Amino acid sequence: MKPMRKASRRQSASWAFEVFDKAPFVTVSMTRPDGTPYGLPLSLARRNETTFYFHCADNGEKIECITNNPVVSLSAVSKCTPKFEEDKNNFTEYYHSAIALGHTSIVTDNEEKIEALRLICQRFLPNFMNHFEEAIKRSLYRTTVVRITLTEPPVGKSKP
Repeated sequence: MKPMRKASRRQSASWAFEVFDKAPFVTVSMTRPDGTPYGLPLSLARRNETTFYFHCADNGEKIECITNNPVVSLSAVSKCTPKFEEDKNNFTEYYHSAIALGHTSIVTDNEEKIEALRLICQRFLPNFMNHFEEAIKRSLYRTTVVRITLTEPPVGKSKP
């Protein structure tokens, strides 16, 4: 008789948002103009229950992808613990993960760009916010900010 597996559990949208908030990076998957997939880990910051932001240069593969097809998929893992369960002679992994679908758009309003960049800086470098205004003056014009608006609530899964 096979040992019973601990099934993964589907979690609420609010739980999934916690995974996104705790994950150091979120993998954003896009589609290249030739139809091939393109996924990469990005430093996202969340504004609310529907909006994420990332920043990038004003040209390059990310911009080509979202200009061609603005639909993206987000994937995050905030806990990943491989484990050998000796009593069951079983290899397993405990995890917290979340996925979401969204639609991208380039932010053109400077107030929203600054708000988005502030959210990103507060999330990743909160101890250096005293330099934020100076950095904005120096680089706002050459920084592209991309908004991801979720098109449905995120889904979370976990295995304790």
